[in-house]
Amino acid sequence: MLKAIFPTLGRFRLFVQVAMLLLTVYGSNVVGFYMAEKVSNALPALSCAYDQQNGAYCVLIPTQHQLHHRIGEALVKAQEITVQMFLPLLFTLLTFFTFFFVLSKAFCGWVCPLGTIQELINKLGRKLNMPLRRFENGSVSKVRPVKWLMLLVLVLALPLLTGLGVTPHSLGNPFCDVCPSRIVTTLLTGSTEQMALRTGDGIAFTLGAIANTMAGFILVAAFAVRQPFCRICPLLSFNAVFQRLSPMRLVKKQHDKCDKCGICAKACPMDIHEIAREHGSKAYHEDCTLCGRCAEFCPDDDVIQMKWGPIPLFKSSREYYKQRMKGEMPDGTLKIVTAPRKLAAGAEDNA
Repeated sequence: MLKAIFPTLGRFRLFVQVAMLLLTVYGSNVVGFYMAEKVSNALPALSCAYDQQNGAYCVLIPTQHQLHHRIGEALVKAQEITVQMFLPLLFTLLTFFTFFFVLSKAFCGWVCPLGTIQELINKLGRKLNMPLRRFENGSVSKVRPVKWLMLLVLVLALPLLTGLGVTPHSLGNPFCDVCPSRIVTTLLTGSTEQMALRTGDGIAFTLGAIANTMAGFILVAAFAVRQPFCRICPLLSFNAVFQRLSPMRLVKKQHDKCDKCGICAKACPMDIHEIAREHGSKAYHEDCTLCGRCAEFCPDDDVIQMKWGPIPLFKSSREYYKQRMKGEMPDGTLKIVTAPRKLAAGAEDNA
């Protein structure tokens, strides 16, 4: 029954993404403020619009606040490193991990509303025949450290330094102040409040200006670049720290054709070129969002799998690959070729 409704994993994922976009933007109107606060405090995905009455939009926000108000201020008062300091942060991480244990980084590829919006805009760009810009192996390796820098500086270091009194109070939660999800997702609710700039504080004004600029840039860039913000999102790096602790993961077997094929790398929206060259645990890269496209476009049986522990949730197959290509070709025909270069070109057209 499910296969009849969703003939491809990609369509099923798009359905889940759209459903989660509606849930994470408008869901708090159904469950109420109390439940919205509890859920959004630990959700491993950017969901600023879910709980508009609270600053805890995702796990990064209470992490910043607790580093700022709990750990930093406790250290500046020369208190001992006690349970009183770290217990709130510990509970934040434990509740985050409760979510994360189930789906791991699939929260990025299947749930995050900003990720869904970027994908929908990119699909529109493809419909309008806009050129698709890719990151080659050299350029993507230069972009990857940015997400770790944003995590270390904006999410961890600056809030802690603010709590210690080293940096101004306006830098207490700097990532939230520049995060494009805060603006983009709340605009879907009809609220423009998050776009307003605070003119009374120079730092707050600068952060707000950066946020507005980044949100606009991300929305425009998404027409030609797949997942532009996801590549530098600190939540992706935050999730990557814990990715081995969840049974949900990507598994790739070694195959003789992989060095000559490369279709999976071309299908990857995050331009993870390693997926074509590596196997085993190395194939599950820090940038992977578990979207499953590499498994969808792998033309060989059981080479790439999405697994939850020992249970295979989806695995590549030759027959599925043929149907996937047939379903996405603009002319509706199925092109069966054997040359790896032609296969890769076909997958790139449909990625």
